[in-house]
Amino acid sequence: MADTFTRNIRAGGIRPRKVTSMEFDPAVDGMKPPGMAHSVYSSLVTPRPIGWISTISAAGVANLAPYSFFNMVAADPPTVVFCPGGSHVDGGPKDSLRNVMEVPEFVFNLCTVDLLEVMNLTSANLPSGVDEMKHAGVAATPSVKVRPPRVAASPINLECEVVQIVDLPSSGEAKNTMVIGKAVQIRISDDVIVDGMVDWQRLRPLGRLGYFDYAGLGEVITLPRPG
Repeated sequence: MADTFTRNIRAGGIRPRKVTSMEFDPAVDGMKPPGMAHSVYSSLVTPRPIGWISTISAAGVANLAPYSFFNMVAADPPTVVFCPGGSHVDGGPKDSLRNVMEVPEFVFNLCTVDLLEVMNLTSANLPSGVDEMKHAGVAATPSVKVRPPRVAASPINLECEVVQIVDLPSSGEAKNTMVIGKAVQIRISDDVIVDGMVDWQRLRPLGRLGYFDYAGLGEVITLPRPG
């Protein structure tokens, strides 16, 4: 199927069909342009990996929160980012951001389909100082090199040290921030390793769509790069 697809492209056999479309300037129209029932931004780049981020305060209180503005950004050294935008319901920065400013470490815990509901519980707006892991009934396990705990049920954990905290362009009072972290310890459960590779069917990673929607694995397509 891949070879046919490639031949069709080279032969000019695949051409975009003519469609009507919406165009708008987000600075003028916002992210809910006329005709849309909800903000569209989180639905434009999908599916997105979920950064289920555990941090810890200087007082030793753990925090666990999901971020869909998350991704890998470099391989050597392994580097990830998450963006705790907006502010806490009590005012000031969100707990994850406040914590990494106090204790510059965090853990990325991969969220699977099986962990969807408990992950969603950790997105609740709780008062500062509440341990989300205990509140949601998430079992924690100590990390090896950083102070924030891991999610015990997560099959993959990346223990990270904060490299940089970057202020991003913001509008209004809500502040957008990017936290860059370098992985200093990585754990992969043996349960998801088959023949020396991470097996996607065993891993069952969860992706974030827009609105209240998530996605598991659909069809997996293997396509080697051209030589």
